[in-house]
Amino acid sequence: MTKFATFAAGCFWCIQNDLDKIEGVIKTTVGYTGGEAADPSYEDVCSGTTGHVEALQIEFDPEKISYGALLQHFWENVDPTRDDGQFCDQGTQYRPLIFYHEEEQRKIAEESKRSLIEKRPDLSIHVEILPIGIFYPAEEYHQKYYEKNPIRYKFYRFNCGRDKRLKEIWKPS
Repeated sequence: MTKFATFAAGCFWCIQNDLDKIEGVIKTTVGYTGGEAADPSYEDVCSGTTGHVEALQIEFDPEKISYGALLQHFWENVDPTRDDGQFCDQGTQYRPLIFYHEEEQRKIAEESKRSLIEKRPDLSIHVEILPIGIFYPAEEYHQKYYEKNPIRYKFYRFNCGRDKRLKEIWKPS
């Protein structure tokens, strides 16, 4: 039986590329969640007026990867010190969030956050943990964007400074 995890981590193209490569991840879908507007479009969410964030919904096999291990990948791929965007993307629609699908996920996520705070007291962690609401899949052209448009994707990711900032935050101490 598969399970679902949902994370917001800035640009959904980037987090999809990062998490698609993990053993035990069966399927990923980029989309929008966390807001009030029904069936938002990319343009609606980018306007910052819907309350939604760009997010990634992950279907995974808990026999091959645990929810806790997925959370570790999430932390390694976000700047948890920001709640006003990620990397070059500004606005609350790009803030990092953990959405839980069941009570057990909430507990694991809260423990994961506490553990990070203890390990990295130098970081001010601004990631909220919220119950999942309705998840709206993004338009088809956004799904697996990194595969459909590899040159544009690489150009965007590099110019956004994502990998450079991640190395700064998560470098071995």
